[in-house]
Amino acid sequence: MTQRGSENFPVVLRVVPARPRSHLLAIYGFARLVDDIGDEYGGDRSAALDWVEAELARARTGEATHPAMARLTPLLAEFAIGDEPFLALIEANRIDQRRHRYRTQAELAQYCALSANPVGQLVLAVFGAATPERIALSDAVCTGLQLVEHLQDIGEDYTEKGRIYFPADEMARFAVDEGDLGAARASSQLRRLVAHQCDSARGLLNRGEPLVASLNGWARVTVAGYVAGGLATLDAIAAADHEVLGKLRTPSRGRTAVHAVRLVAGPRLTAGWRPRWR
Repeated sequence: MTQRGSENFPVVLRVVPARPRSHLLAIYGFARLVDDIGDEYGGDRSAALDWVEAELARARTGEATHPAMARLTPLLAEFAIGDEPFLALIEANRIDQRRHRYRTQAELAQYCALSANPVGQLVLAVFGAATPERIALSDAVCTGLQLVEHLQDIGEDYTEKGRIYFPADEMARFAVDEGDLGAARASSQLRRLVAHQCDSARGLLNRGEPLVASLNGWARVTVAGYVAGGLATLDAIAAADHEVLGKLRTPSRGRTAVHAVRLVAGPRLTAGWRPRWR
């Protein structure tokens, strides 16, 4: 549950009260389990994902056998959450087993609708805030966060998993070859492509401002934390001149805190103030 401490879920969960935190940890545990099966399991991954789907049904009756799946039972019992978000996350990992390239940004967005957006929908459900308007904003934010994660893991995805989450048409536009993704350092062409993708991700994450403004209490703090982590990661990538191959670019606590405070406080309280970064 804590093996990837740079992710937004564990960081935000440190300040959330126990009851919602337990539900959010259950969501995180499920997503982590499914991703680990899809990325690292040494056996039949398709069969293992089928097993997770069966475990989901057992979780609804309190009969799940895996600890991560058993943690879903209280969540499913307390909230009227259907199977769709969980099944979408499973399906995203099934897609990863058979598809390793995307032609356009639209195709990649369709993948993110399965691999990332359901998590935001589940988070809103935990706080009783899952209105259609908020879900639309959350979907944009979660797609942005997924793009950020792809930017962090470009080299690993290509060299270890054979996957490319850059649209082929944009790679051609910036004259980036597949081999560039496996290099020790990013070429100038790849850096320009990364910068372009960062701009796209930041535009999506900026949808988090009206989303956070529409929330109250711990829902507001939690969602602000997720958005802030993504924005701070983009800051770290930009500060490294968009070099993402030689070192994992992770968000600093200071930048994350500044973004989170700005989002929680709202534009009226932070208007005219800008942090000075060295």
